[in-house]
Amino acid sequence: MVEYRIDRRSGVATYLQIVQQTKQALRLGLLEPGDQLPTAREVVEATAINPNTVLKAYRELEREGLVEARRGLGTFVRRSLGSAPAESPLRAELVDWAGRARAAGLDRDDVAALFTAVLDENFKGDKE
Repeated sequence: MVEYRIDRRSGVATYLQIVQQTKQALRLGLLEPGDQLPTAREVVEATAINPNTVLKAYRELEREGLVEARRGLGTFVRRSLGSAPAESPLRAELVDWAGRARAAGLDRDDVAALFTAVLDENFKGDKE
């Protein structure tokens, strides 16, 4: 099951953080079709956010066809995204690279900016 982490300082709307983290879990294979998302109550208890925020995120995911709400049962994954399993050799390389970047004195924002720049260079014209 996915555990949401809300960064109140990020400038990204809370519901969008839930949407983005769910999509990331789908891309990494951490969530698969048939898996149940945490209930709104569970997310509220873990993150101290408004239940309507969770429901808004889940509605957005449902609108995109990624999940489906089953009345009285919960919200379930309909389909996955991407093909980057969590235990991919590429992930291990990224872990190593991130460790080297940190050892070189880069902070999280520096690493994110550098990585985003490289992504932008290599995926010009691609859409999410």
